[in-house]
Amino acid sequence: MINNTNNNVIIAGRKIGLSQAPFVIAELSGNHNQSLERALEMVEAAAKMGVDAIKLQTYTADTMTLDCEHDDFQILEGDNLWQGNSLHKLYQKAYTPWEWHETLFEKAKSLGLIAFSSPFDHSAVEFLETLDVPCYKIASFENNDIPLIERIAKTGKPVIISTGMASLTEISEAIDCLKNNGCQQIILLKCTSAYPALPAQANLKTIAHLRQTFGCEVGISDHTLGIGVSIAGVALGASVIEKHFVLSRDDGGIDAAFSLEPAEFKLLVSESKSAAQSIGQVVYGGDSSEQNSKKYRRSIYISADIQQGQRLTAENIKVVRPGLGLPPKHYPQVLGQQVNQDLAKGTALSWDVLGE
Repeated sequence: MINNTNNNVIIAGRKIGLSQAPFVIAELSGNHNQSLERALEMVEAAAKMGVDAIKLQTYTADTMTLDCEHDDFQILEGDNLWQGNSLHKLYQKAYTPWEWHETLFEKAKSLGLIAFSSPFDHSAVEFLETLDVPCYKIASFENNDIPLIERIAKTGKPVIISTGMASLTEISEAIDCLKNNGCQQIILLKCTSAYPALPAQANLKTIAHLRQTFGCEVGISDHTLGIGVSIAGVALGASVIEKHFVLSRDDGGIDAAFSLEPAEFKLLVSESKSAAQSIGQVVYGGDSSEQNSKKYRRSIYISADIQQGQRLTAENIKVVRPGLGLPPKHYPQVLGQQVNQDLAKGTALSWDVLGE
C-alpha cells in the first residue's frame, strides 16, 4: 500500500505530491544537437505536450571531467550507447551552452512551463542562481558529491535527487547534507543509471521503500524505452516523472535512443494522470458509479406462469439477469416452496410471495 505521507513539495507554485497529478519533467539534455533554434523548438513542443517543466543540464566538458587520454577517461566498449568516446569529447558534444540558458528559461516561462537545471559543479550553481531558478536537480552520478550538494542546499530551494547507484547510506548522507544546510523540500527519484535501461532493471518496488524510509516525495527518472515503466511507477507511488525528450529519434541526438518524441510524451502526460486517478481508495461493493449497474446482476425470476399453491421447481424459476429478485444464493432454499398467489413469467421472486 502506498504511504501517502504529508511531504508535499512546492516548486514555482506547483504542489507536488500523491494528492496531485504527477509532476512531469521533460529533460532536454543534449538532444538539441548544438542548435539553439532546435532547443527553442523543443521548448515549444514540450509546452504542447502538457508537461509541467523542462530541465537542462549545466556544465562544460571542463567542469565535468579532464581532457585526458588515460584509459580512465575513455568510455569502453559495451559500457553504453556512447562507447568509443572519451568523457571530455562526449560532454563537449552534449553540453548546453550557458549563454542559451536565459533564452531557453524565458521561453519556457512564457509558455507556462517551470524551467530549471542540473548543475554539475559549484560554478554552475552560481550561474543558475543569477537566473533565479526555482529548484535544482542532482544527477545520479553526482549524488555522492557532498560538497556540491551542500552548496545547492544553501540556496534554500527545493531539490530533486536521482538516486541512481547510491546505497541507502549514500542517500541518507545526501538527505542529511541537504537538511543540515537549509533544504527541507526534497524529492527522490528512483533511477536506473543505464542508457537505455531495460524494464526488468527498473525495480519499481523501491519507490515505496524510499518513501517509507526517508519520508520524502518520490518519483522516477526513467531511461527505459516507451512509457510503460513510468506509468507503473505512478501506480506504485511516483509523484514525479522525468523522461528525456527529442523532437525526432530519426534526427539523432546524444540521448535520442531512449528519449520520447512529442506524441509519445503527450501520451505519457495523459496516461500518467489517468494512472494517478485510478489508484483511489480501498473499495468493495461498487462505488457510486456502479450503483445503477447493480440491477443488472443475476437474481431469481419466475420463468413460467404458476398459480397460487403451486411449488417452485427448476421448471418455473431461473437465475437470470436483472438483479431485482432474490439473490441466487437462495435458489436451493426456495426450491419446493409454495407460492401464495398467481405469478406470471418475468416476476422477480421475493419472500412475500412464498408460504401458504
